[in-house]
Amino acid sequence: MERMIGVIGGSGVYQIEGLEGASWVKVKTPWGKPSDEVLVGRLAGVPMAFLPRHGRGHVHTPGSVPYRANIDALKRLGVTDVLAVSAVGSLRIDYAPGDFVLVDQYIDRTFAREKSFFGPGCVAHVSLAQPTCPRLGAEVAAAARAAGVNLHETGTYLAMDGPQFSSLAESRVYRGWGADVIGMTGQPEAKLAREAELCYASLAMVTDYDCWHQEHGAVEVSQVLQTLAANSTAARQTVAALPHALQPRPSACPHGCDRALTQALMTAPDARDPALLARLDAVAGRVL
Repeated sequence: MERMIGVIGGSGVYQIEGLEGASWVKVKTPWGKPSDEVLVGRLAGVPMAFLPRHGRGHVHTPGSVPYRANIDALKRLGVTDVLAVSAVGSLRIDYAPGDFVLVDQYIDRTFAREKSFFGPGCVAHVSLAQPTCPRLGAEVAAAARAAGVNLHETGTYLAMDGPQFSSLAESRVYRGWGADVIGMTGQPEAKLAREAELCYASLAMVTDYDCWHQEHGAVEVSQVLQTLAANSTAARQTVAALPHALQPRPSACPHGCDRALTQALMTAPDARDPALLARLDAVAGRVL
């Protein structure tokens, strides 16, 4: 299988420059419409698909992003590896605005979102002990360093529903839990990528100190946008450097991302819902 990189662009990252033969394509999914059309082309010879998470013009709130449709669309296009880029607040003094964080763990505090492709009629449980792919993460880290960003190579992401920012009490609680950054879109995206057997890496762009930092005060959109503008340039440079950081893709991911469903299905074959199985044709076709 040829390696194909899928980039999910978060706030401020709505395009990729330099894609050869680029075209926007509509992808139909059984989970509804994706956030937008998908920009498909080649970057330095590497097949790549770009999907703006919030849609061009930022039309989706964190809660209205069609996460299942987005992941299904990328899988349906042949994507094997996903790099997700998102803006976050920092819960640590040493993770400063303008820094980038390679997320490797999550605390999911979202509650109003569909979080699985599976359900009654076809039950599955995938492992999220290591929710991101270390192999892909190492390549993203190399690309980020080549782009000259200040990168922290580990980080726990607290996912909240939003769209409001945290209260001071919440921000203090999350710091006490050991979370490093806070955002609104990291989940259920990472969970769905694992269910779809995609290697997934998350690059978080720090825009602010949330509201816990006494010298920085409450989060203001103007402050976020100012830092986001600079971060977005660095994020696009990281994506541009990614093809040169990629290593030959092994036939099987050494961390098992592409085999996450092998032992995950619980429902007996003769008890599975045909209607749900039809919807799972792309994300779970390998095991169904």
